[in-house]
Amino acid sequence: MSTEKIRTRFAPSPTGYLHIGGVRTALYNYLFAKKNKGKFILRIEDTDLTRSDEKFTRPIMEGLKWLGLDWDEGPYYQSKRKDIYDFALKELIDSGEVYRCFCTPEELAQRREENRQKGGDTGYDGRCLRLTEDEQADLEKSGLPYAWRIKTPDSGFIKFEDLIKGEVSFPADTIHDFVILKSDGMPAYNFACVVDDSSMDITHVIRGDDHISNTPKQILIFDALKIKPPRFAHLPQVHGIDGKRLSKRTGAVSLAEYQEKGYLPAALRNYLALLGWSTEDSQQLFTEDELENKFDLSRVGKSAGVFDIEKLNWMNGKFIRDSSASDLANEARPWLEAAGIIEKGDDISDRIKKAIELEKEKFMLLSDIPSKIDILIKDSILYDTKAVTKRLKKEGVRDVLEGIIPILQKEQEFTKDGLEKAFRVFCEDKGIGAGKLFHPVRVAVSGRTTGPGVFELLEFLGKDRVLERIEVALKEYVE
Repeated sequence: MSTEKIRTRFAPSPTGYLHIGGVRTALYNYLFAKKNKGKFILRIEDTDLTRSDEKFTRPIMEGLKWLGLDWDEGPYYQSKRKDIYDFALKELIDSGEVYRCFCTPEELAQRREENRQKGGDTGYDGRCLRLTEDEQADLEKSGLPYAWRIKTPDSGFIKFEDLIKGEVSFPADTIHDFVILKSDGMPAYNFACVVDDSSMDITHVIRGDDHISNTPKQILIFDALKIKPPRFAHLPQVHGIDGKRLSKRTGAVSLAEYQEKGYLPAALRNYLALLGWSTEDSQQLFTEDELENKFDLSRVGKSAGVFDIEKLNWMNGKFIRDSSASDLANEARPWLEAAGIIEKGDDISDRIKKAIELEKEKFMLLSDIPSKIDILIKDSILYDTKAVTKRLKKEGVRDVLEGIIPILQKEQEFTKDGLEKAFRVFCEDKGIGAGKLFHPVRVAVSGRTTGPGVFELLEFLGKDRVLERIEVALKEYVE
């Protein structure tokens, strides 16, 4: 058995918010590390000074923590590790693996365009590699900024064994000498990535397959530094149900937006795990421990995962129904406060928890909770116009509601079983179907045609509130 200590990393760039594809990558790295009793490292790749923004860093970290993906080390910031990159660069300079490039961005763009129009190779032409020592010295004295490029082979293949895709091979002559240190002194992505993965002892690089074209370049840098590369696993992309890349319409919104809509972190984590991975028995629902214990890279498929918001909603509803009312109340606190059901910072009452339990089967999102339980908790309610028209503005409704009032007044315990018995006796005595009584009473006391069972509803509201609402309905809505 291998004694290798597994170390994975998630390395987002703070150039935007964290989206579903990136979250899945973080999750797979986290699960693989946990499954193998290894370490999960967070690294912020912020060396692109023109695009990185601190305002994105905090939401990335808050989102990972909300999802339960706590990192074991970090966060490390590339922008604070310049000394490490400079040291690695010196090694490459000393070994003759790199050279200065004085070409300006404008010159490079012009040559690329000229070659493109001629149908030629648009890669770097190695011009600065051919400079004599005197020419280099003169250019340095002139103060012209320069970058550092690494020498790449002209022939052969760069191969690696991908843990998902199998053997991957790139012709070496398609990879031209590329910049590893920019003229502003900051490392290029591939160079910083290699130096960091090496210094952090990363054993497995698990990332989206949109990065696969970076891998041969990184292998060349590893080779130049005489360092063994980590194992690579490139995850297929996540597509929408239309088979295309995710768009906002098909789910490509930030992780924070899923949190704000009321998804449970456990449900989202469970769903994302299945976007490309499965167990042999096609298990769909997992506890946190089960996910960590059962995750296996060998079960990650080669085709794109399909993001289906309907399935996520189903799964979220299932996790909600499997949660305790107390846990749901705590998770739903922001929405309960926003709806005025509780005051900010107040304890959540047992009555609210009981209301949540009563309606739990109807919640799909945490954000659904206030609108479902407000009729149970608030003193005054809003009557739905359609419900009033359908159930209260009908012939005979006034007689039925006025007739049930004395029966409700006589009920001592006001339990659902006692109420149901009394209601059925009333219907039998009046010679009417149960629906003629049950439906108007429901709308009279809740303002809606849906909700808990009518007798559970009455019991929860209690005698005084039920009678009060029936009186309001009779006065305001019943003809």
